[in-house]
Parts: sequence; structure tokens; C-alpha cells
Amino acid sequence: MTAQKISSVPEWAKVEQPEPLPAEITGVQPGGVGWCARMELAWGRVRRWYLKRFRPGYVRRMAELRRGSTEGAPHEILDPRDLKYCRNVVQCDWAPEHDPFRWRERLPFARWGLAELVFMGGPLALLTSAGVMLAIWQSGWWWLAAAGAAMPLALLVWFFRDPPRQVPQAPGLWVSPADGTVVEITRLEEDPFIGSRAVRVSIFLSIFDVHVNRSPCAARVVALRYQPGEFLNAMRPQSAQRNENLWIGLEALEAPYGRLAVRVIAGAIARRIVCVLRPGEELGRGQKFGMIKLGSRTELILPDREDLELLVEVGSKVRAGSSPIVRWQCKGISS
Repeated sequence: MTAQKISSVPEWAKVEQPEPLPAEITGVQPGGVGWCARMELAWGRVRRWYLKRFRPGYVRRMAELRRGSTEGAPHEILDPRDLKYCRNVVQCDWAPEHDPFRWRERLPFARWGLAELVFMGGPLALLTSAGVMLAIWQSGWWWLAAAGAAMPLALLVWFFRDPPRQVPQAPGLWVSPADGTVVEITRLEEDPFIGSRAVRVSIFLSIFDVHVNRSPCAARVVALRYQPGEFLNAMRPQSAQRNENLWIGLEALEAPYGRLAVRVIAGAIARRIVCVLRPGEELGRGQKFGMIKLGSRTELILPDREDLELLVEVGSKVRAGSSPIVRWQCKGISS
């Protein structure tokens, strides 16, 4: 993960204290967990029993290295793996050098989709192998049958890919929070969070896009709000108002400072929004903070000011963390 270093923030640019996490957000998947997550959580119970029974030294060492409180956790927190589904509701963590599983961040797949790759990809791989063997035995058209058998597995692996991104470091550039196509740019008379005129950039993510979300700029999390809803096709404008979504209010830690928001919206196929952010947490530009599992929509809401230069238009293709969305031409930004 490539992220911009967060510089010091002038006192005048800071806002009030972050809002506490709402009671309805009880984990990193506010809409609930699916069967893959339930299987992984069940495996976690077995794993923790094994560690306490057969590796007490490891458990003690990880407890000594752990930073912060585990209060509010739905289960025991023995090592970083136990934070996967509840990181946002606790205030504990490990330093990167003390995380034995940090190597998973280097995998070319979204860490939040590894369970799906194991529990869904494993059976698909077996079915693909069986289909290939049967096709070779039954027909000379084995290559066609093999391609058909491998298609679901290939789509699953392709969907959960998480390629590295080069985050532009030029001052004043804010980047896209999602991969996809810009389908709407709307001027708002007033946004209640921003407190002034605003511009909303809506990005549609098809099932073929990377679904990892990234921070548009160096920012601090001010508030999170979850809204249950429907699962309309995310291409339809009504989906922005009626679908399940998670709204994230941010305070920019780089010029021109001020407030912005990202709203992650579920789609007809995507029904699992993942967000690991805690109120008050600081992010670097382009830093990953979650994903949406399958087709969906992401909105970026920015203050509509004279020094705002939009770098995209309806139809533009963007990539999270690497495609500039806006450029700010204001004082306080130096080249």
C-alpha cells in the first residue's frame, strides 16, 4: 500500500472532535456477514482454542506487544487475525513490525476477500479440475469444456484482485476513492456536513472493476453513518438514495483542508460493504480502508469552491488511489 505522508495540520484547519461510532455499526461489515465470513469466524474460534492450548508462549508474547484496549471486541483478540471483522469497534492494534501476518498485504488480492477465495475458490478449483478430466475423457473438444469449467474460478479471482497503485504525490491533487466509470457529477446547493455548496462525483463499479476503496486525500475520520436499504442496480440514479450505504465524513489533513465525504453504496449483486475505519483515525492519500463485494457505487462529495478544478467528466474511467479527481489551485499549496 502506497500512501502520502501526513504533514502537520494548522490549528485553524481542525474541526470538532470525531463522533463516536454509531451503535448500529457492530463490525467492519455493517450490513452483516455472509456464510463465508461465518465460516471464517468459526475457524477463528478453533484457532484461538488451539493457540491457547498448544502455544501459550505465542499468546503471551502477542498480548505483550498489543497496543490499546480490546474492550468492545465480540471475541478474544489474540493476534492481528482476530481484528479482521471487528477492527473498527476496538482500539487495539499491533505495530507493523510485530504483525506476523503482514505479508498478506503483499498478496495481489484484497485481504477482505481471502475467505471467499478459499471457501468459494477451493470447490470451484476442484470442479474445474474434474470438468477438465471429464472433458478430456469424453471429447476432443476438451479445451472448450475446460474453459467453461474454469470461467467461474477466473471471475472470482479477478474480482478480488488488489493490484498495487502508484499514488500521485503532487500537492493539491486528490484521487479517486474507487475504480470504475464516472456516471454523474452533480452540483449541490448545500451539503449539511460540508456546510456549503458541494459537488458530488458518482462512480459506478462493475463486477470487472477492482472493488477496494481508498482515501482521496490525507484525512482524519470525523464520522461514520450506516443506512440499511435496498439493493437496486447501482447504475440507476435511485440507488444512491434507496440502497444500503455507508457514509464517511472526513477532515482533510492537506491543503486546502476542510471537509469532504465518501459514500459507499451497495448494488444489486454487491451486498457486503466493508469499512475498517475508526472515528479519529488518520489516513494517507490513496490508503486502503475497505471494499464493496461485487458491483456497486461510490460517491465523493467535495466543497464547491472557485479554486476547485475537476479533472474528470461523465464517462471518465478512474482507478482508486491513482487517478486524480480534482486539483486545488489555492494558497497554501506549493509545488
